[in-house]
Amino acid sequence: MTLELAIILPTLNERENLAPLVERIEQALGTEGWEVLVVDDNSADGTADEARRLAREDGRVRVIHRIGRRGLASAAIEGFCATAAPFVAVMDADHQHDPALLVEMLEAVRSGEADVAVASRFIDGASTKDWANPGREKLSGVANRLARKLTGVDLTDPMSGYFLLRTQTALALVPRLSGIGFKILLDLLATADTPLRVCEVPMQFAARRSGESKLDRAIAVDFLAGLYDKSFGRIIPTRFALFGTVGALGVGVHLAILYLCLWAAGAQFAWSQAIATLGAMTFNFWLNNFLTYRDRRLKTTSKLLRGWASFVVACSVGALANVAMASLLYARGLHSLLAALIGIAIGSVWNYALSSRFVWGRY
Repeated sequence: MTLELAIILPTLNERENLAPLVERIEQALGTEGWEVLVVDDNSADGTADEARRLAREDGRVRVIHRIGRRGLASAAIEGFCATAAPFVAVMDADHQHDPALLVEMLEAVRSGEADVAVASRFIDGASTKDWANPGREKLSGVANRLARKLTGVDLTDPMSGYFLLRTQTALALVPRLSGIGFKILLDLLATADTPLRVCEVPMQFAARRSGESKLDRAIAVDFLAGLYDKSFGRIIPTRFALFGTVGALGVGVHLAILYLCLWAAGAQFAWSQAIATLGAMTFNFWLNNFLTYRDRRLKTTSKLLRGWASFVVACSVGALANVAMASLLYARGLHSLLAALIGIAIGSVWNYALSSRFVWGRY
């Protein structure tokens, strides 16, 4: 039988889940006509090695082992580009998505009934009772409502991570996809010039079989970053917008520390300003590492210390550029407020460029 369907499994620490999932896919689809693409983000538990072991025994399993690249959306995009199958599905590897639904989803797209078949957690006949995570379920509901309002996508579950479409459709949209965040379906639907016809299939959303969820507390920011990118990303790059937001919060931290040093501790202004500056830089480094550069996050103690030192140096250079340009413009007759804003803008761009290259780009 010729290859018809590719199932993309973005993975991060899913070693124990792979072999049982391949067996379940075979039970649902039979022995031929499909392949599994494991796109692994250099998992610490050896998921890529387990995928290679399976591939040596089963030619239907293939592996993309990514180094220095992370994220579910970008993993799905690489999977789209790596298969020759005319149809492609994306699903989680943790067994929360039932492979048996692939049969109905494939038939819906193959027959022309829909451009995209989506497994929904919230349509009539679906259930999340086995999820056992009320907090995440509530967050998912809020995200779904926000996604529908901002993108005009009329689905019960636009945040679903389980869907199927023609590979040709996906490849036509790939050049314009943001690849940011973890909800690739929303990216696809919001990018299409002509609204894609969607059919939803009720899903019994199961509990994770093994391991822990890959989604951390940055999930909300990740989601909002994806929405921002689809709306304004062509004007201001999303990562720079996050970097600027963190910088604005850092100003508040700077003033708070300055106040404490001056009025609470009675320190001299010069010392207070130095302590406040270092404190704000440290805060900005921590938050940027957690949010802005979460796909390149520095984790080990040595990398964090070296990254922090590099960030302080980069921001110090940016501060000098800020002051120098603002002073020059003011001396040439520009209004003080406008000169200061231009200096801040130049310093911010400088800090962003140096940090991206020499902090999160190196370590």
